[in-house]
Amino acid sequence: MKTAVWLYLFLFVAFFDLHAQYPILTPFAISLGAAPSFIGLMMGMYSITHLPGNLIAGFGVDRYGSRFFIVFSLMAAGIVLLFQSHVTNPWQLLLLRSISGFVLAFLSPACLSLLAKMTSDRAEQGKLMAGNGLVHTLASVISPAAGAYLVAKIGFTTAFTLLGWILIVTSVCALFFIRDIKLNADPNPAPAGHAKSKIKLPLEKPVPIPWLVFLLPVALSCAQGILSFELPLLAKTQEAMMTTGLLFSVVSIGALVTLSMLFLNRVSAYQRTLWGSLILAIVYFGIASQVPLPLMVMLLFVGMAKGVILPALSTLLIELSGGARYGRTFSVLSIAFSVGAFIGPMAAGQIREHVSPYYIAFIALMIAVTLLPLHISRSHSSRTHFS
Repeated sequence: MKTAVWLYLFLFVAFFDLHAQYPILTPFAISLGAAPSFIGLMMGMYSITHLPGNLIAGFGVDRYGSRFFIVFSLMAAGIVLLFQSHVTNPWQLLLLRSISGFVLAFLSPACLSLLAKMTSDRAEQGKLMAGNGLVHTLASVISPAAGAYLVAKIGFTTAFTLLGWILIVTSVCALFFIRDIKLNADPNPAPAGHAKSKIKLPLEKPVPIPWLVFLLPVALSCAQGILSFELPLLAKTQEAMMTTGLLFSVVSIGALVTLSMLFLNRVSAYQRTLWGSLILAIVYFGIASQVPLPLMVMLLFVGMAKGVILPALSTLLIELSGGARYGRTFSVLSIAFSVGAFIGPMAAGQIREHVSPYYIAFIALMIAVTLLPLHISRSHSSRTHFS
């Protein structure tokens, strides 16, 4: 499990670096003269350029392993940030964010695939996915506030330069400390001298995952994209930018709370995914309808729901995949996230003057929650062990 430890460490640094940009990109774009509709376009383009990268990663990770794609993604993203620190107009920023979206598309499928290959035991895989969620959440708890504080102290240019070099150094470390794991489908014991602490289970015959199952990650990322678009628009001054950073951190703290509830892993991945998504939809409806609760409390609930859903969704897809083609499975998951993250900010930028964009998040999640049981039950009939 030494590879898992190193992977978690590098993921923490990468997630910290990337989440630190959330509260500062919108104020930076505004400082360059960008309008809210242009900012929505920029966020949407960042997400849509994930798609070709996701498609390449789907086949590339299965064939060539995860290590190359992890190193490339981190290195290229760091270089883009160095260029980003010198942009002078919104169109330059749009171009660089589009490139960044492409190169970072390889990171998630490669990391999730590597984690899934570390064991064939379903319980262990669930723990590894929960660990990934925990690392992601820990990094995102402090990074938005840290990013806002960094800009307040040293300015946009120096902050982006520093964040870029952090990613470049992390990629060099990943090159030396991350090793690929071969997926062994042979149920026979390993030869002498190659014994493993966990006996790999034989892979099951792959059963196609119903495409509409991926409607849920589309809805989840659409809702998250709307939230990421709306919150930074609250920042009109540096002091307000600090507050926005804290609001992003509150979401992560909520996720950390539920990720720490290890007893939730005893509940089936399907049940956690379904009920967590339903609760998340209700919370977004509450935000849209301005229920008499502080925004910070509502964001805490958003984070708690996400802390239940995201690791459960990864585990659910592993179960549905039958233990094969992890790269392609997580590539399609990343594509679904990218599509939703494109739709969310784009829609929010167009309708926010007429109706709360959070209603879109509610409707998208409710449609996905309604359709999920039907398609999971179909897969269940093809896989008798699924619980």
